[in-house]
Amino acid sequence: MKAKQVLDIALSAGELLISNGSESYRVEETIERICKAYNYKSECITTGKGIFISILDEDQEKVTSLKKVRSKSVDLYSIELVNSFSRSIESEKISYEEAMERLEDIRKTPTFKLPIRVLAGGMTCFIYSLFFNGTIFAAFISAIIGMIIYYMVDKVSNVGFFQFFIFFFSGFLIASISILFENIITIVNKDKIILGSIMVLLPGVALTNGIKDIIYGDFTSGISKVGEAVLIITAIGSGIGTALAFRNFLGIF
Repeated sequence: MKAKQVLDIALSAGELLISNGSESYRVEETIERICKAYNYKSECITTGKGIFISILDEDQEKVTSLKKVRSKSVDLYSIELVNSFSRSIESEKISYEEAMERLEDIRKTPTFKLPIRVLAGGMTCFIYSLFFNGTIFAAFISAIIGMIIYYMVDKVSNVGFFQFFIFFFSGFLIASISILFENIITIVNKDKIILGSIMVLLPGVALTNGIKDIIYGDFTSGISKVGEAVLIITAIGSGIGTALAFRNFLGIF
């Protein structure tokens, strides 16, 4: 197989990993494994935004390419499929057409539909509200708010709004609705509702992957992901703080 074809396979596999929430060190290992399987030496640098690959072709000349990754989500099943694909190539070399077909099948792997994901987000908020000693009423309210917020963020993210604004407004909305329910249903505590509701927004995967990349020595990518997680947490906290400040300032509730 020609070097450019191997490069194309490696880039496609790496793009799938990054776009589905994989760690940078895993992306680099997978790309190097694919290139090595076809007897090509490679060098790879992965960031949160893209992949740079350089390999030596048949004439011992470097062929370099890059791939920018725009859309991101979290799909651990797709990551597992790409990992299995890269390992299968080591034992059984396949043609370029078959490799790209397999990767395309992985790309088209069906995911959970939005209603199911919204329901799962609500269940997460419900459980965490109880975990933080909230009442059953507070847990139900957290679930409702969590489902609304998850649906809103999913739809607004596709429009292309500034990420900080999305999470700031989400935090503001969570706190505002929690304050409203606390005044309507006096037996619930707004703090427990807020604690449960924000769980659907917290960037657990980005924070975990960032720490893992730092541990593996990939400081550039790791610090970038940790910084992204901190930015999101700051935006959520700022939105909640703004809503609480408005409440105290206006003295309405």
